[in-house]
Amino acid sequence: MPAEFPIVDVVGVGLNATDTLIRVPHFPALDSKVRLIESVTRAGGEVASALVACQRWGLRTRYIGKIGDDAAGELQRAEFARDGVEAHLTVVPNCPSQSSFILVDQSSGERTIIWQRDPRVELVPNDIAQEPIVRARLLHITGSSTEAMSRAAKWARGAGIPVTLDVDGVYWGVQELLEDVDYLISSRTFPAKLVGGDDLLVLLPFLARKFGSRMVAATLGREGVLAWAESQFHYCPAFRVPTLDTTGAGDIFHGGFIFGLLQSWPLDRILDFACAAAALNCTALGARAGIGSLAEVERVRREGERYPSAYSASDLEAARSAL
Repeated sequence: MPAEFPIVDVVGVGLNATDTLIRVPHFPALDSKVRLIESVTRAGGEVASALVACQRWGLRTRYIGKIGDDAAGELQRAEFARDGVEAHLTVVPNCPSQSSFILVDQSSGERTIIWQRDPRVELVPNDIAQEPIVRARLLHITGSSTEAMSRAAKWARGAGIPVTLDVDGVYWGVQELLEDVDYLISSRTFPAKLVGGDDLLVLLPFLARKFGSRMVAATLGREGVLAWAESQFHYCPAFRVPTLDTTGAGDIFHGGFIFGLLQSWPLDRILDFACAAAALNCTALGARAGIGSLAEVERVRREGERYPSAYSASDLEAARSAL
């Protein structure tokens, strides 16, 4: 890495992956055959895809991650260069990059992921340095490789830089990591896996108090997103689109959230924009193929049809009053 880094809007530390997407008429039953509709190989990964979205929307981005010395790693390098992301990639010799085979159901667009990650491409604390982290307006991290993520988050916090986290699994050390996260956005099931219970209207405020987060949110697929911030619930229903593939929807949601946060938008508008960006991404095959322009995302946000709301305003107010 160079000795000095320009200041960027977003620095991301975490996963990249090379996805082989396989569209089929329906998910295959055991000991059956199913026709192949389409197969493509594309770049993906949670943090990597979120940063690509931010870069395409005009933010300056820096990515820190690991790849193997294989064709999948070269694809990642080429895609970062094509999109203009400042990528700092540690290359592990004689090692495969993380990759996935993703079965996409034609009828619903829902996907099933079969993945592999060699332990050698896991980020460790020595893979990152302080300067590229603190010379940014925001740090975005993932919930795995927790020792490396904790180091980056502590550096960011010490420099007054907000930290956003994309997490869906309870990895070793994740509770310590959460203490240095400002904006926690998880899967629907993560809060229950972490602390037990099953009611997000109770769990999200609890996690915010426990870890001192500015916001705790859970993405809910076609039900949208529920967030707790500043002692209030915020809920955004999802947008209904012609869904081809849901791969990467959560990653692009995080990209949309980061973009809106750095514009200093009100939280409700940020969540709306992020939901619209995620929905639009579902109209194409692959984690990044459906990233829309700012104008396209705004059109969906203003005019798009919504799925039915999972929470009414009275539900949210009653839950808030009961806390």
